[in-house]
Amino acid sequence: MFRLDNKVAIVTGGASGIGLSISRLFAKQGAAVHIFELNVDQAEREADLINANGGEAYFHQVDVSKQREVKKAIDKIAKENTIDILVNNAGIAHIGTVETTSEEDFDKVFNVNVKGTYNCLQALIPHFRAKGGGVILNIASIAATVGIPDRFAYSMSKGAIYTMTLQVAKDYLKHNIRCNSISPARVHTPFVDGFLKKTYPGKEKEMFDKLSKTQPIGRMAKPEEIGSLAVYLCSDEAGFITGCDYLIDGGFVKLNN
Repeated sequence: MFRLDNKVAIVTGGASGIGLSISRLFAKQGAAVHIFELNVDQAEREADLINANGGEAYFHQVDVSKQREVKKAIDKIAKENTIDILVNNAGIAHIGTVETTSEEDFDKVFNVNVKGTYNCLQALIPHFRAKGGGVILNIASIAATVGIPDRFAYSMSKGAIYTMTLQVAKDYLKHNIRCNSISPARVHTPFVDGFLKKTYPGKEKEMFDKLSKTQPIGRMAKPEEIGSLAVYLCSDEAGFITGCDYLIDGGFVKLNN
């Protein structure tokens, strides 16, 4: 079950963190994975590792905030393959309240997280319509639906991704295009380790434990756990699911009383 054989998938931000786990698991389950990344060296390295382990992966240097770059890359892939799956994972974080968020930072978060998702949707949906269907999975966040301290711009962007998911699912029901989202809580990625090292030097372990315990389950998620849910939602077995957001949060939203 939950195989992706003969499927062609695009994973934005697919060479690090959650995106890398999705790329690896998709390839393991039989998909040909096209990784969109800014860091071409990292993307090439991870694609090579997937290929060396029996998978099929390709890398593309793409800035998702640039509409022309996105469209060019997607049209090139579509010319050679029938694209089946799009995972909008690329995103950046930001810490700050509305008062401490500069216009420059706000625009940067918006351009990558919101416009980047829009650019990929707009470029790929015509191909999905032409072939008679497709699957879209957007990576949102618990920050889309609950208040998180000092995450003004980030929460804004993830809220937009959540509502774009609903809108696309509604607009393209008749075209056999499914669109869902995943909303993780804290996930232990290299970004978290870098953030702790930069923000709390010498107290990394203490702060890691503190952040882990904000999830009622007592730990952060593993990237592979997010990837496993992504595999299911993009598989044929999930064919009756669209317009849904899936919390994967260790009980954060419902049990954190």
